[in-house]
Amino acid sequence: MTNEKYATDQASLERDTDTTFFIGSGPGGQNRNKVQTGVRLFHRPSRVTIKAGRRSSQAQNREIAFDRLRAKLEKLNHPLAPRIPTKVPRASKKARLREKRVRSARKQERQPPSPEQ
Repeated sequence: MTNEKYATDQASLERDTDTTFFIGSGPGGQNRNKVQTGVRLFHRPSRVTIKAGRRSSQAQNREIAFDRLRAKLEKLNHPLAPRIPTKVPRASKKARLREKRVRSARKQERQPPSPEQ
């Protein structure tokens, strides 16, 4: 994810998205099963895909999808805090190595005895 800014106003969103419609599934009766009420938005600059198909109205689903897309783009526009690398404390390293030795010894005890003994 880059720190590229994406426009979130309605005109820019409509210009930069590909809108497709699909037949929604689930409860809703004959209208829902026959009519393409589901909406799928593909935002070309960010390559984000949003789907909405809960409502039995295509217009409502379209508005919900654009609201979700706007929220997602605003989240992408928010800059990430820089990560500050830290060192693993010496005590943690020792504890991890001690646990590894214990685990290794436990696994060695499971092995069948060698034929040389």
